[in-house]
Amino acid sequence: MLKTLLAMLMVIATCWVPASVADDAESVKPSKEMVQLVGADVWRQIRAGEEGYTTSQSPEHGVLINTPGETWFILKEKWMSPAAAVAIFGSIALVIMAYVFVGPLMLSKPRTGKKLKRWSRWDRALHWSMAFTFLTLALSGLMLVYGKHFLKPYVPEALWGGIVMLAKQYHNYIGPLFFILLIFVLLKWWRKSLFNKTDVSWFMKLGGMVGKHKGTHPSAGFSNGGEKAIYWLLIVFGAIAAVSGLILDFPIFGQTRSDMEVSNLVHMLSALILICGFVFHIYIGLFGMEGALEGMVTGEVDETWAKEHHDLWYEEVTGEKVSHSPEHEDKPTPDHKPNIGGAPLND
Repeated sequence: MLKTLLAMLMVIATCWVPASVADDAESVKPSKEMVQLVGADVWRQIRAGEEGYTTSQSPEHGVLINTPGETWFILKEKWMSPAAAVAIFGSIALVIMAYVFVGPLMLSKPRTGKKLKRWSRWDRALHWSMAFTFLTLALSGLMLVYGKHFLKPYVPEALWGGIVMLAKQYHNYIGPLFFILLIFVLLKWWRKSLFNKTDVSWFMKLGGMVGKHKGTHPSAGFSNGGEKAIYWLLIVFGAIAAVSGLILDFPIFGQTRSDMEVSNLVHMLSALILICGFVFHIYIGLFGMEGALEGMVTGEVDETWAKEHHDLWYEEVTGEKVSHSPEHEDKPTPDHKPNIGGAPLND
């Protein structure tokens, strides 16, 4: 009897287990399909940028994927970065060609050795502080944009990580200092940088630097038209770069991801304009004009340089009238050996 009962239990168990497994399999299959369908719907909603639920009240914290960010990435990596590289190298190529084919603008007459005070110690400190800050910010910014293409493949990974981290931190912390210096530059020189009718003539003669006007030295006050143009380029696009940089530096004032993306593109564009503009400014100061650099180094300029490049300013500070002969206006008369070094020449 006991054996018969055990045999019946074994048969029942054998029949019941596969049935239960089959039931589980049948119940699991629709469940998996349901999970997959729900997951696909959720994924489509996420891809569409729909906002979900989160306890955080910050803007867009409920959005897992910022779909417009793909447009930002394409604009930045596929368009702006290559175009910026072409613009920067193109600017450098232009100044090299200007030096080779046009040559620097030399003084038409010998230096007298008499010096005029042009820049105070405070002026020079402000100029060189701004120059150093701008150049280092430009280099660190270019490293962040292009370093992965030109440096990363050729250095150890640990070294690359250190370089890019240093560039990022420097850019973030020194950027606000640039904004402060920009305010000082604006307050210091804005009155001397207002355009007037004299600047129109200066631009029409291309500053006396190229073509048939080379060496004619058109009239100018304390600042000529070119200096005023580079000044306002710095003020306008420097302010745009600074404000957009602060938005990126401090994402704690309710900025959305779209705000950050737009700020990034604006920051890149304004910085590009500044870099290209200052390629020409640096060229003029270092190579393109005799005597231009020494004024900002020593604070003084030679009397001949003042007469030829800033005659109206010379008349204002000395009370002496600068004569403009037809020969001086129409064609250069380089009757002396150029002296770029700055020391007076002995006849």
